[in-house]
Amino acid sequence: MRNVKSIFVSLLILALCFVGGPVFAQEKVNLNTATMEQLVELKNIGEAKAQKIITYRNKHKFTSVDQLVEIKGIGEKILADLRGQLTVEIKKK
Repeated sequence: MRNVKSIFVSLLILALCFVGGPVFAQEKVNLNTATMEQLVELKNIGEAKAQKIITYRNKHKFTSVDQLVEIKGIGEKILADLRGQLTVEIKKK
């Protein structure tokens, strides 16, 4: 009986991980303030692309998520995959 209860609890926790995923939605990543660590957590963004994003941002502040395609190695497909996870917020002085 104890073993059955243990298995039931394990399955319940596993089910909650799959069902509860969207409930714990990630906060959008701001391209103008994101750290290297935040960028590499995004799908299809490794350290090299994250560094390119930061370099681009240091030269031209992002005014639109669409500007990502101006960075070599980031095309329309990657942009489409990331669009829902990204935002562009500009700090007002």
